[in-house]
Order: sequence, then structure tokens, then C-alpha cells
Amino acid sequence: MTDAEMQSPPGPRTVLVLGGGGMKGTAHVGVWKALDEAGIVPDAIIGTSIGALIGASIAGGMGWRDLGELARSLTREDIVSINRRAVWMGGVREEAVFDGGHFRRYLSANLPLKSFADATIPLRINAVSLMGCGEVWFGTGVREDVDPVDAVYASCAIPIYFPPLRLDGDVLVDGGILNVLPVKQAFEWGAERVIAVDVGSEILPPAAGYFDRGMIAIHDRILTMNIAAQRARALEEWKGLPVTHVRPRIGHLGSWDFHRTQYFLEEGYRAMKEALAHFPA
Repeated sequence: MTDAEMQSPPGPRTVLVLGGGGMKGTAHVGVWKALDEAGIVPDAIIGTSIGALIGASIAGGMGWRDLGELARSLTREDIVSINRRAVWMGGVREEAVFDGGHFRRYLSANLPLKSFADATIPLRINAVSLMGCGEVWFGTGVREDVDPVDAVYASCAIPIYFPPLRLDGDVLVDGGILNVLPVKQAFEWGAERVIAVDVGSEILPPAAGYFDRGMIAIHDRILTMNIAAQRARALEEWKGLPVTHVRPRIGHLGSWDFHRTQYFLEEGYRAMKEALAHFPA
């Protein structure tokens, strides 16, 4: 063994991967409750989009009870404020239809993690660089110098909906655009087993008049297709690997459904309890 290998800290044995899926991602809180009841504490967390927000909240010390209360109290108005310039004539030149500053203020007020160095559980968060056309990683052992609010915002910045984060000359958007459930990165970190919580949407026939909503509907459909293709590729790549795939029954529901939070919480809990019956010791 080389000196470098002797000095390198061991990788996390069990990594919890929290995927993206909009409001459906509140199911991650139910997953955390089930793990807590089973006495399972992951050695590290990887989060994408809403998974980054939940992961950073857990790493900041929030338990499932506080997270559940926060999720149930969340309303559309808490994070969504229309960028009025985007709906004026010439608004096509605006970066997004929502006001990014409004969402950032919500994160600043509610995210308990103030520094990656203070994380109670090692945490990594991904975003996508529009400059480098690849993933960018923040958090433990990668880039720790960024404010977690910035990292979480970038990971959640769905194109068209929220403006990109501009950071050090880069332009960053939602991590789920390229990697909605980063299991591969968990193994690259050193994981021996992974709990992957998949809350992405299923491809369903569009409702009557769906495309009459215009560019937003078309954009959402493209995102759904992208995420479904990612999932199909991932399931093939995971064959033979120690991955516990947790798939709550919520893929048919909307990513912006603020009225089903209790169901999302309960379904995340149910799915994780079911998965634990087959979880390796």
C-alpha cells in the first residue's frame, strides 16, 4: 500500500442517493423516517434537485419530524413568484418565468446547513454546467467553498422555470438534467452499497389539451422523456451491483403538486419499509 493510499480516508460504506422529482421529492422525508426507525444511518448522502434540498436539510441536522412539518407547510407561493418581465412583450429574452431571488430567499431562511464543513453527514450535490456541458459537484471532499444555499439552488434550477446560478464565470442549472439519480457517483465515492430513492416521473399519455399550454408543456414533456431514459439506462447499469432501488408509487403524479404532500410522505415511508425487507446487513 502506498503512502497516499494509507493517508486517504476510507469511502462511505452506505450512501443514500436522493433523486430529483419536484414536489414528489418530499417522499424522501418518509424514506428518512423509515431509515431512522430501522436504526440505519447512511455514511453519506448524494442529492439531486429536490434531493439536494432534502439531503442538505438532513446534513444540517434536521430530523424527519421537522422535515415533515416543513414539507406539509410548503406552498407554491413559498418558492414560486412570477418573473413579470418574462410575461411582458419581449420577455423571451428573460432567463426564466420564475423569480430566482424569491426561491433563494426561501432557501436562505429554511436551509439549516450553513457550510459544507458543518455537515453532520457527508454530503455531495450535483448541478449541470452550461459552460462545460457536464456535471459540477459541491460538498464533502469535492468543492466545499460554496455556500450550500447556492449549491442547492443550482441543483434545483430547472431550466425555463428558474434562472441559472451564475458562479465564478459558470452558468449552472438543475443536476437532474444530466443525472437525476447519481448512483454511479456513489460507487465512485467508495460506497459498498447504495440506497437509491427514485421519485422521477413516468411517461404517461398526455391529457387532452396538454400541449395547448404551450412551451412550458413541451418543455415538461421533454424533461419527462429525458428522465425516463436516464432511469432505463441506470437500471441496466446497476445489474449485479449492491443497489437498493426504492421507487415510491408517485411517478404518475405531477412535479408541481403541492396538495399531495402527505401522500408523498406516506408513500416514501411505505416504499422504504418494503425495501428494508431485502436490505443487506
